[in-house]
Amino acid sequence: MNIGEVAKRTGLPAKTIRYYEDIGLATPIRDSNGYRVFREADLHKLTFLGRARGLGFTIVDCRALLALYEDDSRASSEVKDITQKHLAEIEAKISDLQAMHATLTHLSKECAGDMRPDCPILQGLSGDQGSE
Repeated sequence: MNIGEVAKRTGLPAKTIRYYEDIGLATPIRDSNGYRVFREADLHKLTFLGRARGLGFTIVDCRALLALYEDDSRASSEVKDITQKHLAEIEAKISDLQAMHATLTHLSKECAGDMRPDCPILQGLSGDQGSE
């Protein structure tokens, strides 16, 4: 398969596939003309990587997960550890986003949104809450 077909079948842009090759996550063979030739195994790896990246795993985590995926003697606890670490990071981001949402909701409600120059949103962003 050529890179265009692999891109179509995996849903990954060709640029991403080339990047994964550059960093050693994908290893297509080269034909006599130097073109990349992808095998079914490459397609499966790239699909795996696309799904893992879609779930927000880092490249480092993807490398570790891919190595575990290819290791028949792996311990599933290693996979679970990586996943639980990632879940904790997601939960921290959710908490941060909820705090941002609450702050922006409060500031937005405090702003009249009219022609007056005073703006609680700008005051809140500057940290100047009590000047009025």
